[in-house]
Amino acid sequence: MQPLNQYNSSLKQLRQKNMLIIDIKDGESIDKALKRYKRKFQNAGVIKELRKRKEFVKPSVQRRSQILKAVYREKIRSEQEMPTM
Repeated sequence: MQPLNQYNSSLKQLRQKNMLIIDIKDGESIDKALKRYKRKFQNAGVIKELRKRKEFVKPSVQRRSQILKAVYREKIRSEQEMPTM
């Protein structure tokens, strides 16, 4: 078990990695800066990561869902490539 100091320091490092910083340029409106922040937030995948960590998924279940998604995507692609008569 980690001592409390080590836990706090590792938590700080994790937060520093994921912190989003938006530099506001001279004369830039708040709306533009907010839009850039939202885009950066979405690209960072913070919400996706939070949803993923919400509950534990067994590796076998994870692999199975990936395979099912791949099969579904392949089915959609093959239907799009074939012209309908």
